Amino acid sequence: MFVLDQGSRIVVPRTEMTYPGHNMRMHENAASAPVDHVMADLEDACPYEFKGEPSRNTIMEAFNTLNYGEKVVTFRPNNIHSRFFLGDVETIMRGAVDKFHGIILPKVTGPEDVIYVSRLLDALELEAGWTTKVAIETLIETPEAMVNVSKIATASPRMAGLIFGIADFAAVMGVVDVVEDQNKNFHYAKQHMAVAAKAAELHAIDNVFFTLVRRDTSEEDAAKINEDLLQKNVEAANLGMDGTWIIHPQQAPMANMAYTPSDSLTEYASRLIDNYHERGGGAFVFEETGEFVDEATAKGYLVLLAKAAQAGKVESDWLSEHAARHAEITGYDVLRQAGRHVA
Repeated sequence: MFVLDQGSRIVVPRTEMTYPGHNMRMHENAASAPVDHVMADLEDACPYEFKGEPSRNTIMEAFNTLNYGEKVVTFRPNNIHSRFFLGDVETIMRGAVDKFHGIILPKVTGPEDVIYVSRLLDALELEAGWTTKVAIETLIETPEAMVNVSKIATASPRMAGLIFGIADFAAVMGVVDVVEDQNKNFHYAKQHMAVAAKAAELHAIDNVFFTLVRRDTSEEDAAKINEDLLQKNVEAANLGMDGTWIIHPQQAPMANMAYTPSDSLTEYASRLIDNYHERGGGAFVFEETGEFVDEATAKGYLVLLAKAAQAGKVESDWLSEHAARHAEITGYDVLRQAGRHVA
């Protein structure tokens, strides 16, 4: 969860779009894309010839001149074992003060990596005069990281979220197919990471869907690609993921849809929660549909409504009132545990 605007706004990203950080045109496209979060990449998407100063300068120019609206703005440096890592972080932290919100750490293996980077950010923020705290999201993309994921999630107060990096993870595991049946083949890894994220009150982000619609893609094939993209993310949401990485703006509508409650479901959940509190809680059958309702199901609908509130479908004040009432009675703040505190 990103806490922005001096704590007045929270963002749990449904869509995190990654793109090559050395390409200014890609930054311009990202600034206008219908996504919650953008990530300029200095690592895997950056050709060798642009590593170092050329890509860093492009990112600084973009961060200082482009209007990204209300998006979360981040960059991914090369990993901490790369000779480019320190220069990536130092240069951009000094050259784009208060112009972005977070750093995506690749190839993290344990909590010590996060602690090191968090302390580095402490020093650079102090030196450069930052007025906000830069958040950290970590990629969980190796078996070692997956074993240490809970420790990684709690390694620093800067931690905002965990991201499943399927390509590197699959490579180490010796799994060739990362497109078909990925939610089946990587079920344990995805849900294990999501559980660790929620236990630490962080968000969990699913991996990229690699197939894109091209200019020469037939209408039938394009429809199938979009259907598969939606299905992959609906299934990931049901594993506990809050959003997904995407690699092109064309993927944003389907991905956003998968992590946003529909209008009809939002309206139904709102009526149910109103009725639940009007009746004083407990266990009963909701007369409108015959659904059995108790404290546990009410918690689920509160989290669903928190997702709807972020999408502008529910008034935050209304949700805050109901969530606070529920927490007061039960002693359990489900929105905080789910990483969806109401601002």
